[in-house]
Amino acid sequence: MDRSPLDTAMERYARGEDRAFEEVYRLLAPRLHAFCFRLTRRRSEADDLFQEACLKLHRSRSTYTPNAAVLYWAFAIARSVHLDRLRYRKRRPEGVAETEADVRTYTQTEGPIAASPEAQARARQVMTLIDQTLAGLPESQRTAYVLIREEGTSIADAAEVLGATPTAVKLRAHRAYEAIREALRAAGLAPEGVS
Repeated sequence: MDRSPLDTAMERYARGEDRAFEEVYRLLAPRLHAFCFRLTRRRSEADDLFQEACLKLHRSRSTYTPNAAVLYWAFAIARSVHLDRLRYRKRRPEGVAETEADVRTYTQTEGPIAASPEAQARARQVMTLIDQTLAGLPESQRTAYVLIREEGTSIADAAEVLGATPTAVKLRAHRAYEAIREALRAAGLAPEGVS
């Protein structure tokens, strides 16, 4: 079985080769930070979650199982940190202020978009509604949806990250998808042919 560069770098790092962390970070950071953003929906919270997840990954490196997929292990760590932060927030609500910059889509398109202003406005409406709908869902449904639909993770790998059965993960992702579809339909933003 061919190992990814990330997996081999993590194996070296787990064995104590400190210099391998630079390679692990370079290969892991973009996907892990994007995942953190999709969990939190706020750039400042995503940055904090990402840093905390990286620290926990560093502290847990000796528990890494060789031949395990590092990306999904890191996603599981980030999710665990995120759940801890949610539990803390429930005990001590502090009211996090949202700014427009915080809730923008994580990936920004570079250069002009070859679509009409109307199409761009509609796309922004759809993305905003999807983000709002996901934010209102239970964490387990939101994370299942993000892993499967946005990260392209297989059902089996998502189940491993979530610590659930594949059937439970499919159901959670489906419920999130249905909530999004219903919100789009109610707002008159559903794609043509979707009722």
